[in-house]
Amino acid sequence: MSLILGIDPGSRKTGFGIINTVGSRYEYVASGVIRLKDDPLPERLKVIYQSLCEVIDEYCPQQAAIEQVFMAKSAGSALKLGQARGAAIVAAVNSDIPVAEYEAKKIKQSVVGNGAADKTQIQHMVKQLLRLSGMPQEDAADALAVALCHANTYQHLVNIAQAKHFRRGRIV
Repeated sequence: MSLILGIDPGSRKTGFGIINTVGSRYEYVASGVIRLKDDPLPERLKVIYQSLCEVIDEYCPQQAAIEQVFMAKSAGSALKLGQARGAAIVAAVNSDIPVAEYEAKKIKQSVVGNGAADKTQIQHMVKQLLRLSGMPQEDAADALAVALCHANTYQHLVNIAQAKHFRRGRIV
């Protein structure tokens, strides 16, 4: 049993999602969106950091995963996104939580099966995989997808480590 915190960083909205892994099953624990005011960037980074510290204190996740920076519309946007990621990562590592990073394409591939999936497809698959009664908010769904991607990757690595040998590309 392991609680995983998934983070979808943003300088305007930062999504978070927490899942519990029980063997190869995933259970929804919590999710939400940290909505940031039009304050100067340093104030927004402070809110991201403090809000995620509160989430970590409340749920005590053992692992965290975050989406890597992709090339945004402008260099300025990419820099702001990178700073939001930094605030989120510091919140996790200050609580001694290991942080894994995943490309957006890998997250989509892991959850939807298509690296070019759109946000509605991600929301739908997150709802199905976690057996949610309603559709999660867009940024919260993205964060839950990050957590699911990490859980899938971690489970795959455990399976490989436990394998006795490989036969024609299969774990036996």
